[in-house]
Amino acid sequence: MSRSKDDWINQRAYSIWEEEGRPHDRGGAHWQQAAAEYEQLERTRASADGNELIEMLRRTGRLMRAAENDALRVVRPEQKPARKAIKRA
Repeated sequence: MSRSKDDWINQRAYSIWEEEGRPHDRGGAHWQQAAAEYEQLERTRASADGNELIEMLRRTGRLMRAAENDALRVVRPEQKPARKAIKRA
């Protein structure tokens, strides 16, 4: 069952109110906190097929394709290839 944005915020604000011991005159603050949490969840929600994440990784240069098997892998720009230790005499 899908809930609307206002239903989610209302239920979350009620939960916050209960968690804080049901204080008086805090309804507005609880609503604002719940709305901020909802917006954060919306910003971090991935698409069902992951295309949004893949496109973001491509734009930032963190997605590469291996030539031999065309598999996708994520790399961090600060990663450097491992070097073999050289023994010195």
